[in-house]
Amino acid sequence: MDVKITLSVEFSITESGLEDAFDEFDELTVEGLIRELMDKSVACDDIAVKVLGGPNTLEEYDQVGS
Repeated sequence: MDVKITLSVEFSITESGLEDAFDEFDELTVEGLIRELMDKSVACDDIAVKVLGGPNTLEEYDQVGS
């Protein structure tokens, strides 16, 4: 039987950690990062991730810092 689980996750990340992740991977988003982590940890059939607050892309991160 398939089960759908919906949850909210809030986390903090150091400025350098987020910059390093954005620099290492082209077109990385926070949504994509979390989706990859979840998929690697638990073999999921479908993962939907939505950033509700905070930057999701390098461009959004740069705008917050300005």
